[in-house]
Amino acid sequence: MADLSTRSRETAASVGGAGLAAATRVVAAVRPAAKPLHPKGDVVTARLRRSGGHHTGSAWLDQAGSDEVLVRRSRAVGLPAGLPDIHGLAIRIPLQDGRQGDLLLAMTGRGRLTRFLLTAGRTPYSRPLTTLLPYRTPTGPKLVAAVARTEHRYELAYASAGGSWHPFGDLVLSSTQGPDPLVSFDPVRNTLPGLDNYDWVRRLREPAYRTARYSR
Repeated sequence: MADLSTRSRETAASVGGAGLAAATRVVAAVRPAAKPLHPKGDVVTARLRRSGGHHTGSAWLDQAGSDEVLVRRSRAVGLPAGLPDIHGLAIRIPLQDGRQGDLLLAMTGRGRLTRFLLTAGRTPYSRPLTTLLPYRTPTGPKLVAAVARTEHRYELAYASAGGSWHPFGDLVLSSTQGPDPLVSFDPVRNTLPGLDNYDWVRRLREPAYRTARYSR
Protein backbone atom coordinates (compact mmCIF):
# COMPACT_ATOMS: atom_id res chain seq x y z
CA MET A 1 0.00 0.00 0.00
CA ALA A 2 2.88 2.34 0.85
CA ASP A 3 4.55 1.56 -2.47
CA LEU A 4 1.29 2.31 -4.30
CA SER A 5 0.93 5.60 -2.44
CA THR A 6 4.53 6.56 -3.26
CA ARG A 7 4.11 5.68 -6.93
CA SER A 8 0.85 7.63 -7.10
CA ARG A 9 2.48 10.68 -5.51
CA GLU A 10 5.49 10.49 -7.85
CA THR A 11 3.24 10.07 -10.90
CA ALA A 12 1.12 13.06 -9.88
CA ALA A 13 4.26 15.11 -9.27
CA SER A 14 5.66 14.16 -12.69
CA VAL A 15 2.40 15.18 -14.38
CA GLY A 16 2.29 18.40 -12.39
CA GLY A 17 5.93 19.12 -13.21
CA ALA A 18 5.26 18.68 -16.91
CA GLY A 19 2.30 21.04 -16.63
CA LEU A 20 4.35 23.68 -14.83
CA ALA A 21 7.11 23.35 -17.43
CA ALA A 22 4.58 23.83 -20.23
CA ALA A 23 3.16 26.91 -18.54
CA THR A 24 6.69 28.26 -18.08
CA ARG A 25 7.41 27.77 -21.79
CA VAL A 26 4.26 29.69 -22.70
CA VAL A 27 5.19 32.62 -20.46
CA ALA A 28 8.78 32.57 -21.77
CA ALA A 29 7.46 32.77 -25.35
CA VAL A 30 5.20 35.71 -24.49
CA ARG A 31 8.04 37.72 -22.94
CA PRO A 32 11.33 36.30 -24.24
CA ALA A 33 13.42 39.23 -23.00
CA ALA A 34 12.59 38.57 -19.33
CA LYS A 35 12.44 35.75 -16.83
CA PRO A 36 9.26 33.67 -17.28
CA LEU A 37 8.36 34.14 -13.62
CA HIS A 38 9.44 36.84 -11.19
CA PRO A 39 10.74 38.92 -14.12
CA LYS A 40 11.66 41.99 -12.07
CA GLY A 41 13.05 42.28 -8.60
CA ASP A 42 15.35 44.18 -6.27
CA VAL A 43 18.57 42.44 -5.21
CA VAL A 44 20.20 43.55 -1.97
CA THR A 45 22.58 42.18 0.63
CA ALA A 46 21.23 41.14 4.02
CA ARG A 47 22.28 39.65 7.34
CA LEU A 48 20.70 36.29 8.23
CA ARG A 49 21.04 35.21 11.86
CA ARG A 50 20.03 31.79 13.21
CA SER A 51 19.52 31.32 16.93
CA GLY A 52 20.39 27.61 17.12
CA GLY A 53 19.33 25.14 19.79
CA HIS A 54 16.61 23.43 17.77
CA HIS A 55 16.24 19.69 17.26
CA THR A 56 14.96 19.11 13.74
CA GLY A 57 17.98 17.09 12.59
CA SER A 58 18.68 19.73 9.94
CA ALA A 59 22.10 21.26 10.54
CA TRP A 60 21.08 24.56 8.99
CA LEU A 61 17.97 24.96 11.14
CA ASP A 62 19.51 23.63 14.35
CA GLN A 63 22.87 25.40 14.43
CA ALA A 64 23.45 29.04 15.32
CA GLY A 65 25.07 31.23 12.69
CA SER A 66 25.28 34.62 11.06
CA ASP A 67 25.82 35.10 7.33
CA GLU A 68 25.82 37.89 4.82
CA VAL A 69 23.39 36.72 2.17
CA LEU A 70 21.92 37.86 -1.11
CA VAL A 71 18.18 38.58 -1.23
CA ARG A 72 15.86 39.17 -4.16
CA ARG A 73 12.33 40.48 -3.63
CA SER A 74 10.15 40.14 -6.71
CA ARG A 75 6.63 39.87 -8.09
CA ALA A 76 5.74 36.49 -9.63
CA VAL A 77 3.54 37.74 -12.45
CA GLY A 78 5.24 41.09 -12.85
CA LEU A 79 2.10 43.23 -12.59
CA PRO A 80 2.52 47.01 -12.19
CA ALA A 81 3.39 48.26 -8.72
CA GLY A 82 0.32 48.88 -6.62
CA LEU A 83 -1.62 45.93 -7.99
CA PRO A 84 -1.80 42.72 -5.93
CA ASP A 85 0.73 40.11 -7.02
CA ILE A 86 2.31 36.96 -5.62
CA HIS A 87 5.46 38.31 -4.02
CA GLY A 88 8.56 36.19 -3.73
CA LEU A 89 11.59 36.24 -1.45
CA ALA A 90 14.74 34.46 -2.63
CA ILE A 91 17.73 34.06 -0.31
CA ARG A 92 21.21 32.84 -1.31
CA ILE A 93 23.27 31.62 1.65
CA PRO A 94 27.03 30.89 1.44
CA LEU A 95 28.02 27.45 2.78
CA GLN A 96 31.23 26.33 4.45
CA ASP A 97 32.23 24.01 1.62
CA GLY A 98 32.22 26.86 -0.88
CA ARG A 99 28.80 26.03 -2.30
CA GLN A 100 25.68 28.11 -1.88
CA GLY A 101 22.19 27.26 -0.76
CA ASP A 102 19.07 28.86 -2.17
CA LEU A 103 15.85 29.29 -0.24
CA LEU A 104 12.77 30.43 -2.17
CA LEU A 105 9.62 31.62 -0.45
CA ALA A 106 6.33 32.85 -1.90
CA MET A 107 3.36 34.67 -0.44
CA THR A 108 0.96 32.28 1.29
CA GLY A 109 -0.80 31.99 4.63
CA ARG A 110 0.57 30.28 7.74
CA GLY A 111 -2.48 28.18 8.66
CA ARG A 112 -2.49 24.40 8.43
CA LEU A 113 -3.94 24.59 4.92
CA THR A 114 -3.15 28.13 3.76
CA ARG A 115 0.60 27.54 4.14
CA PHE A 116 0.27 25.43 0.96
CA LEU A 117 -1.76 28.00 -0.99
CA LEU A 118 -0.36 30.93 -2.96
CA THR A 119 -1.96 34.29 -2.34
CA ALA A 120 -1.48 37.86 -3.51
CA GLY A 121 -0.69 41.11 -1.77
CA ARG A 122 0.15 44.70 -2.67
CA THR A 123 3.54 44.80 -0.96
CA PRO A 124 6.24 42.18 -0.22
CA TYR A 125 5.64 42.57 3.52
CA SER A 126 1.83 42.51 3.65
CA ARG A 127 1.50 38.73 4.10
CA PRO A 128 3.64 35.78 5.26
CA LEU A 129 5.85 33.91 2.81
CA THR A 130 6.63 30.19 2.97
CA THR A 131 8.55 27.61 0.97
CA LEU A 132 5.12 26.23 0.00
CA LEU A 133 6.57 22.72 -0.48
CA PRO A 134 8.14 20.81 2.42
CA TYR A 135 11.77 19.82 2.82
CA ARG A 136 12.86 16.39 4.02
CA THR A 137 14.63 16.36 7.40
CA PRO A 138 15.54 13.52 9.79
CA THR A 139 12.50 14.44 11.92
CA GLY A 140 10.02 14.66 9.05
CA PRO A 141 8.83 17.26 6.54
CA LYS A 142 9.51 20.90 7.39
CA LEU A 143 8.50 24.20 5.83
CA VAL A 144 10.26 27.53 6.30
CA ALA A 145 8.44 30.85 6.60
CA ALA A 146 9.38 34.52 6.65
CA VAL A 147 7.10 37.08 8.30
CA ALA A 148 7.84 40.79 7.84
CA ARG A 149 8.10 42.65 11.13
CA THR A 150 9.17 45.87 9.38
CA GLU A 151 9.84 46.73 5.74
CA HIS A 152 13.43 45.55 6.17
CA ARG A 153 13.27 42.80 8.80
CA TYR A 154 11.75 39.31 8.51
CA GLU A 155 11.31 36.79 11.29
CA LEU A 156 12.20 33.27 10.12
CA ALA A 157 10.39 30.19 11.41
CA TYR A 158 9.99 26.50 10.60
CA ALA A 159 7.09 24.08 11.03
CA SER A 160 6.14 20.52 10.25
CA ALA A 161 3.53 20.05 7.52
CA GLY A 162 0.60 20.70 9.87
CA GLY A 163 2.32 21.84 13.05
CA SER A 164 3.04 25.06 14.89
CA TRP A 165 5.65 27.56 13.73
CA HIS A 166 8.94 27.84 15.64
CA PRO A 167 11.07 31.00 15.20
CA PHE A 168 14.73 30.22 14.47
CA GLY A 169 16.22 33.46 13.18
CA ASP A 170 15.80 36.73 11.40
CA LEU A 171 16.71 38.38 8.12
CA VAL A 172 17.66 42.06 8.04
CA LEU A 173 17.87 43.67 4.61
CA SER A 174 20.39 46.41 3.89
CA SER A 175 20.19 49.21 1.35
CA THR A 176 23.31 47.92 -0.40
CA GLN A 177 22.67 46.67 -3.91
CA GLY A 178 23.66 43.05 -4.51
CA PRO A 179 26.72 42.36 -6.69
CA ASP A 180 24.69 40.62 -9.41
CA PRO A 181 21.23 42.08 -10.17
CA LEU A 182 20.56 39.25 -12.67
CA VAL A 183 21.30 36.43 -10.23
CA SER A 184 19.14 33.31 -10.66
CA PHE A 185 18.14 31.15 -7.70
CA ASP A 186 17.61 27.39 -7.92
CA PRO A 187 16.35 25.51 -4.83
CA VAL A 188 16.52 22.18 -6.69
CA ARG A 189 20.27 22.34 -7.35
CA ASN A 190 21.34 24.49 -4.39
CA THR A 191 20.08 22.86 -1.20
CA LEU A 192 20.91 23.75 2.41
CA PRO A 193 22.45 21.24 4.88
CA GLY A 194 19.71 18.98 6.21
CA LEU A 195 16.98 20.45 4.01
CA ASP A 196 16.68 17.95 1.18
CA ASN A 197 14.14 17.85 -1.62
CA TYR A 198 11.73 14.94 -1.64
CA ASP A 199 11.78 13.00 -4.90
CA TRP A 200 8.21 14.08 -5.64
CA VAL A 201 9.11 17.73 -5.00
CA ARG A 202 12.06 17.43 -7.38
CA ARG A 203 9.80 15.85 -10.01
CA LEU A 204 7.36 18.72 -9.59
CA ARG A 205 9.90 21.54 -9.64
CA GLU A 206 12.78 20.48 -11.86
CA PRO A 207 11.03 20.59 -15.29
CA ALA A 208 9.89 24.18 -14.75
CA TYR A 209 13.31 25.29 -13.45
CA ARG A 210 15.03 23.53 -16.35
CA THR A 211 12.72 25.29 -18.79
CA ALA A 212 13.37 28.64 -17.12
CA ARG A 213 17.14 28.07 -17.27
CA TYR A 214 16.98 27.27 -20.99
CA SER A 215 14.75 30.28 -21.69
CA ARG A 216 17.36 32.55 -20.14
